[in-house]
Amino acid sequence: FTYSLVSSVPVAKRDLFSIDTKTGEIRLMGALDFEDNRLHELQIEARDKGTPPLSGHCSVELEVLDVND
Repeated sequence: FTYSLVSSVPVAKRDLFSIDTKTGEIRLMGALDFEDNRLHELQIEARDKGTPPLSGHCSVELEVLDVND
């Protein structure tokens, strides 16, 4: 399988997340601000190496909690 980040909401924050194409592990690449956006939705695609290749999709929701205030 190979994994890819298809889209995220908001699109301007797409560079905040990365995904390992072999394991599907999602990593945070920057700081998230509770006041800026409290919820991020990532669309993930998994594709096999068959002929023809088949794919599946899932949605990952990330809720940002405000722990500083």
